[in-house]
Amino acid sequence: MKDRGMQALYLLALEPVAETTADRNSYGFRPERSTADAGAKCFMCLAGKNRAEWVLEADITGCFDNISHDWMTANIPTDKTVLQKWLKAGFVYQHKLFPTEAGTPQGGVISPALANLTLDGLEKALAEAFPRAAQQGLKMNMVRYADDFIITGNSKEWLQDEVMPVLVNFLAVRGLTLSPEKTKITHITEGFDFLGWNMRKYNGKLLIKPSKANIKAHLKKMREIIKGNKAMKQESLIRLLNPVLRGWANYHCHIVAKKTFGYVDAQVWSMLWRWATRRHPNKGARWVKAKYFKTRGSRNWVFAAEDEKQGRKEIRLLLESNTPIRRHIKIKADANPLDQKWEKYFVARRVNKRQNSSKGQN
Repeated sequence: MKDRGMQALYLLALEPVAETTADRNSYGFRPERSTADAGAKCFMCLAGKNRAEWVLEADITGCFDNISHDWMTANIPTDKTVLQKWLKAGFVYQHKLFPTEAGTPQGGVISPALANLTLDGLEKALAEAFPRAAQQGLKMNMVRYADDFIITGNSKEWLQDEVMPVLVNFLAVRGLTLSPEKTKITHITEGFDFLGWNMRKYNGKLLIKPSKANIKAHLKKMREIIKGNKAMKQESLIRLLNPVLRGWANYHCHIVAKKTFGYVDAQVWSMLWRWATRRHPNKGARWVKAKYFKTRGSRNWVFAAEDEKQGRKEIRLLLESNTPIRRHIKIKADANPLDQKWEKYFVARRVNKRQNSSKGQN
């Protein structure tokens, strides 16, 4: 606890420096930035008719575990002695102490900031390597969220032969390498997955949808919750499911997800129907429906129950398809929440976010 407290204290001093020197289009583990901002930037880079058509999907091999300690000690602007102790502290697994020769502190409060400081500078390195990228029509953009990032370009050959060497050299200095199996260059008409979304152009129109892998993982989690609580009271099961449904829907509510929400609702209904019928093998379908699924307004299959903890107030299963789709307004690239001159800007963003949130609940 003392070590975590010390890391949090040092982070208070380090974070303003990290925010001031960060890449403009880095969005992970930074205050007031999110995956939604990264997704919005991708849309800006790829959606237009004359935008980039080739995307380098970069995957760093074990980023957090392989960052060079020597590089961090030499370049992270904090107390070198304390930082060195954190980096070399090791970790305990099954009552055994293992040394750490590389990487950020395991589970450390300061680790995300250290990783960001290590990868910051990539945007500058690309700008220095290709100073006339805009004039030459290279369509170069970089979007990074933590250690996941993409680089766009006007051709596969340029990304492969000129951008890749710059990227490899930048990472090598920091003790990092690209995964040859997972790093690839894709045409936008084939589509690619990034941050749980699939980005692809259909007949010239860019659509960002929940990725198949992300949908599969979400449904797997729902299935595990339902199957793992076969004897649980209905209202208790609803309380377990609703936060998961709400969180996933909110994550995807700014992209093309309405059809996917309906699909997920249908799959969850099937899971709950099996859950209900298995509890009463000797009862008919009509009896099971009457017990667990209510008629509310124009809907006949509302999974609802009286919540005894709330004075028998009815609690209903949340439907993802009720989540409104709203375009996310990307944060300004230079905005810094720790700089007082941006205070009014961030206050306005928070107010707008609260208003949209309250509308979505009505």
